[in-house]
Amino acid sequence: MGSAAPSLTARAEPLLAAFRLLLAALGLLLLGAGDCQLHTSCGIQKCTTDFVSFTSHLNAALEDFDLEFCKALRAYSVCTYRNSKVCRGNLVYHSAVLGIGDLMNQRNCTKEGPTSSTNPEMTHDPCNYSGHTEAREHQGGEKNAPLTYLFCGLFGDPHLRTFNDHFQTCKVKGAWPLIDNNYLSVQVTNVPVVPGSSATATNKITIIFKSYQDCIDQKVYQAVTDDLPAAFVDGTTTGGDGNTRSLQIVEKVSGKYIEMYARYIGTTVYIRQLGHYLTLAIRMPQELVMAYEESQDLQLCVNGCPSNERIDKSGHLPLPVIGKLLPWSTAAHPRSGYTLETATSKCHEKMFVKDIYFYSCIFDLLTTGDANFTAAAHSALQDVEALHPSKERWHIFPRSGDGGVGRNSKFFVSLGLLCMNLVVYL
Repeated sequence: MGSAAPSLTARAEPLLAAFRLLLAALGLLLLGAGDCQLHTSCGIQKCTTDFVSFTSHLNAALEDFDLEFCKALRAYSVCTYRNSKVCRGNLVYHSAVLGIGDLMNQRNCTKEGPTSSTNPEMTHDPCNYSGHTEAREHQGGEKNAPLTYLFCGLFGDPHLRTFNDHFQTCKVKGAWPLIDNNYLSVQVTNVPVVPGSSATATNKITIIFKSYQDCIDQKVYQAVTDDLPAAFVDGTTTGGDGNTRSLQIVEKVSGKYIEMYARYIGTTVYIRQLGHYLTLAIRMPQELVMAYEESQDLQLCVNGCPSNERIDKSGHLPLPVIGKLLPWSTAAHPRSGYTLETATSKCHEKMFVKDIYFYSCIFDLLTTGDANFTAAAHSALQDVEALHPSKERWHIFPRSGDGGVGRNSKFFVSLGLLCMNLVVYL
């Protein structure tokens, strides 16, 4: 029994040293309040608090003391690593890192191995947005509302489906912001597709994934016609820790179709090239979509196109009339190369539901004569089915009305009326 006391003291020494480290760190936190204010996003205090929680119940006399103490140190080390970028200039952070290294050496703790958890049954990756709700529920003891995702898409001439499921056809020539919030910026550039017409289509997409805590540094992606890379502008294909891959690009069809997965903000982006133009589809959590400042209110995906940029009328496509009905011979071979009958038949090859995507396809064919717009409309609908969270809202059916493209509008009264005017908007 006489030898038990020295053994207990020896085994308790690293735990006491750890607490001395923690007290020193907490002292720096109090004395260096000015420094902490400069690093409000640094999570070292939370790391330290968790380590206290992991070790406060340990008994140095128990056989599993070393095992549990090393697990707590590894958890502390992982937490500091995740905060390494945002805590670069924080003295408390650097003191903790040095102390952790010393303690791990003293106790012969391996760097790889299991780590402590405040609740082994409720672990979550802070850089995985889908786990945030479960974590908040566990911490708060109350159930939060389930995560709500929103969808936005842009394709064709161009046609825009906003986060509110409003469907618009716009001019928006030049560079316009689709999304601009605290986490993500998406800008598109549209160019004319038909001489003498205001019809445009997208030939450039720029996406900025903004720096987010310790999950990723800022990443920029850019695609232009005939250059749809499967990498960010810095040449990388992932962002964040190499193991967790908080941000990743996946090439589905070389030079034609890529997908992006931003796990840390629960966001998915699809970009395609069809013909000479690009399409984009995105799903993002509602709470992040709405996280923007007043100066960022010009976002097509959020507020739609400005009224002076709209081509459609209240969500359904117009049927502008140029003078009176064209002669039969002219209407049978319009400038686009398609008649109402042939355009309808072409679009029906890929789309059987006569929703707004089907009508957009016909509209684009009659306007441009480019059959690639058929594939664009079809792919846009496929992207909706893949990303939109509500199946009952996948299809949008335009209301009928004079001058509008609807099931009962004059535009579709009879496919046999090949003398129908061309759809050309100025």
